[in-house]
Amino acid sequence: MRDSAVTRSTLRQQIADALRDEVLAGRLKPGQEFTVKEIAEQYGVSATPVREALVDLSAQGLLDAVQHRGFCVHEFSLADYRSLVEARGLMAAAMFRDIDAVRLRRESVSPPKDESGVSGVSLHGRDAITATFIAVRRRGEEARRAAVAGDLIVLIGYDIRFWRELATLFGNPYLSDFSNRLLVQSWACAVGHLRRVDNLRGMLWSGHTDLIDAFLRRDRSAAFSIVADYHEHSLALIERLAAE
Repeated sequence: MRDSAVTRSTLRQQIADALRDEVLAGRLKPGQEFTVKEIAEQYGVSATPVREALVDLSAQGLLDAVQHRGFCVHEFSLADYRSLVEARGLMAAAMFRDIDAVRLRRESVSPPKDESGVSGVSLHGRDAITATFIAVRRRGEEARRAAVAGDLIVLIGYDIRFWRELATLFGNPYLSDFSNRLLVQSWACAVGHLRRVDNLRGMLWSGHTDLIDAFLRRDRSAAFSIVADYHEHSLALIERLAAE
């Protein structure tokens, strides 16, 4: 019985993740309707974990329940996007208020290097970043490469992981979860505009590793400036695309 419950819970999460990815990739479009039965048949599973996954995505603001008809992909407006960006800015201000809250331990780990083999961060003595910070910086490097190349789908995946893992370093899981929810909704709103552009090379924000470097320097002012640039750049781009 317990194994069955675990399996159903895992399946529920897998379906939720898959459908979320479909929304973020723009393959499930705003306003598109579907039923529990249709999704269950698509994935070859029973209705129960599908219904639970769809309820989870509704709670995350990505889907809307349609009475007697199933669910549909939530339609975000440009005003919604502005509000989401503003909310993310407030969340960042709350999380980054005390950079010293992110604790770096002294470990015998070398700072990560860029593609040329040069250390990406200048540190004094034997100071090195923790394993978590190494992982976050690697996510940032992947996100930066995807952004520069204009690879939207890859960027979205790494960008979400980057900010989620960075937020966990501040030790407040509720703040981290809410911040991640805002970011996922922001991407769900933005992707429809961005996918209309044939070539996004050089248009997407790519300052992820700069932010990590600011944290390592304990440079609160630079960190705030970089995050503000991320939000301003994202909003200006989506507003311009919406106007076009």
